[in-house]
This record gives sequence, C-alpha cells and structure tokens, in this order.
Amino acid sequence: MSRTNFQELLDAGAHFGHLARKWNPKMAPYVFDQKNGIHIIDLHKTVVKIDEAAEVMKEFARSGRKILFVATKKQAKEVVSEKALSVNMPSVTERWPGGMLTNFPTIRKAVKKMNTIDKMKEDGTFEKLAKRERLQIDRQRAKLEKNLGSIKDMSRLPSALFVVDVQKEANAVKEAARLNIPVIAVVDTCCDPTPIDYVIPANDDSTKTIEVILGVLCAAIQEGLEERKLEKEKSDSDEPVAEEAPVQPARKLRSRKAKAEEAPKAEEPAAAEAPAEAPVEAAPVEEAPKAEEPVAEAPVEAAPEAPAEEAPKAKKAPAKRTTKKAAAPAEEEAPKAE
Repeated sequence: MSRTNFQELLDAGAHFGHLARKWNPKMAPYVFDQKNGIHIIDLHKTVVKIDEAAEVMKEFARSGRKILFVATKKQAKEVVSEKALSVNMPSVTERWPGGMLTNFPTIRKAVKKMNTIDKMKEDGTFEKLAKRERLQIDRQRAKLEKNLGSIKDMSRLPSALFVVDVQKEANAVKEAARLNIPVIAVVDTCCDPTPIDYVIPANDDSTKTIEVILGVLCAAIQEGLEERKLEKEKSDSDEPVAEEAPVQPARKLRSRKAKAEEAPKAEEPAAAEAPAEAPVEAAPVEEAPKAEEPVAEAPVEAAPEAPAEEAPKAKKAPAKRTTKKAAAPAEEEAPKAE
C-alpha cells in the first residue's frame, strides 16, 4: 500500500510544473500534459517515486545512519528545518557552506569552535574576558549558530542527502556526486534529473507540496528509528542469557578444585592398601622368570658375539704398528750382519 495518494498531492498543488518554454527535456518521462503554457506533472509516477524514496530513507534510519536535509529557498527552509528536527536529522536551511562535504574536517573545526565558546560560558571563563572581547565572541557564536547550528551533532559525513530545488542547491548535489553519496530530491520540470539517484517529480515551489512529501518521508524515517530501537532492546534482553554461559564453567572449575582437595585424602587409604596387595602379587611374579628362561638364553648368546667381533678389530690396528716397528730394527740389524 502506498504511503500517499493521488488526491492528497493534487490538493497540495504538486502537479504544477514550470513554464513549457523553460522546461528540461530530460524531465519528459514525468510530464503528463501541457496546459496554458505550463507543464502538468504525472502524479501517478510521483506517488511511486515517493514510496521508493521512503523505503530507502527508512533503511538508512534503521541502520543508524544520518540523512542531511538541504533546502535554502524561502518556501521550504522553515518546513524542512522543522521536519528534520522532529526525526533528529541534520539540516542546512540558511546557506550551503562551500566544501561542506568535500572539506568536511574544516567544517568540523568551526563546529568545535562553537562548542568551545559554549564551554567557556559554562565554566565562567567567558565572564573574565573584557567587554569588547565578549561582544566579538557573541557575534561570532551567533554567526556560527546560524550557518552550522543544525549540523553540530553531525560527527561524520551523511549517508544520503535530501534536496529541495536541485538548481538552487547545485553545489550540494555536485559535492555529493563526487563523494558517491546518494541524493534524494524533489525535482521540478525545469531541472535536470540525471545526477539525482531518487527523483521525486513534483512542484518544488509550493510549501504545501513540500510539507506533504516531507511528512511521508519523515514518517518512514521514524518507523526505521523505532525498528532500530526495538532491535536494540531485543539484543539487550538477550545479553543476560549470553552472560550466564561463562558462569557454568566457573562452577565446574570450583568442583574440580574440590576434587583436587579430596584427592590427597583418597590417596592415603590407597597407599595403605598397596602393601597389602603386594604379597598377593608376589606368587605370580616368581613364576614369570621360569616361563621366560628360554627368552633369557637368547641375550646370553648374543652377548659374547658382540665382543668376539670387536676383538679382532681392536687387535688389527696395533698389529700394523708392531710390524712397522719390527721392520725398522730388522733393517738396522742387516748392516751389522754384513
């Protein structure tokens, strides 16, 4: 079932496009007809696209990711800031700071500066400053709050962008495209839908239309947040059951310690019974050598053979040395005989 209907969008004036002479031909698939020089948007396709965008935003909210709402035009800024605040999402409604996505660390430094000023006011160090310095810091704080106050809780890049009027927020769309951040946008007949990932064809100059579309999308985001909350509660309820599992081994270890303490007590009667059983086993021990007498003869025969083989080896080495020594005196005796 669709989240909105044809009649609701028709009453809000979502079907009115721009002048036919100012249209973008790439919006032709979403144009129903032309009347009095003004294009009429096909609201049946708008309903389908709103449902598609709502499902995407619901999944982002369920996974705990942030969606940045961008709308700086006069007709949309109040509605967008109000709806974004209701679902605790960041928004930019005053001016798009150049490089807010591509140069995010610098933007974070400005936000930290604003938080530092707040801490100074809480600590009392702000009152110790001179009057002129306090006035300068107050003006600086007001300027930062106006431009960056709605994104002070955004500690990392958003997972998606919701844009009203693609032509006016062209810089935001370009930065998101460079960083591969998906863009959901309300696109009129005079805009180019090519860089937009999720196109919602509707009248972006009507406050009522923007309010209706944002009401549907914010309701989907709220559903995602509630589902995330329920999943978190279930996981928290399952944690005590998981914690009881390691307790069981601890009890077993305690029982093992008790058994270890009882083991010496059990060994004492076993040691007392050991001498009593020894004489009973002495009778068969004496019979065992009688049965093994032939086995004992085998090593006796092998024992003399080992030295018998080694004896000649030991005698051969000195025999050669003696022959050399005997040969030397024999040569000496030969001249004497002559």
